[in-house]
Amino acid sequence: MNRSERGSVSLVVVACVGVLLLLGAALGVVGAMVRAHRAAQAAADLAALAVASAAGGAGDPCAAGAGIAAANGARLLSCDLEGRTATVRVEVPGPHWLGQDADLGAEARAGPA
Repeated sequence: MNRSERGSVSLVVVACVGVLLLLGAALGVVGAMVRAHRAAQAAADLAALAVASAAGGAGDPCAAGAGIAAANGARLLSCDLEGRTATVRVEVPGPHWLGQDADLGAEARAGPA
């Protein structure tokens, strides 16, 4: 081994560790976004079912949907009721890492078969 090549493996190892850390951080952000989107979709589905179920009864069906959305960590953005068919849109806080400021939304529709 030449004296000029001494320590060159250290640079390669440091570069590989840096790439692995960057890749791990990117996968963490993507995983958090997927989890938040799944939570938003679940909250939207449950809120739409609550609105459609409460459509024929007393009280405000959209208030029932807002309560279900809030119980699932989401905020009800819109609630449309046509007959007994409900369409809702909810939003959940997304991952706020490295300056990202994106909340994730989902929409769902429920009604009689």
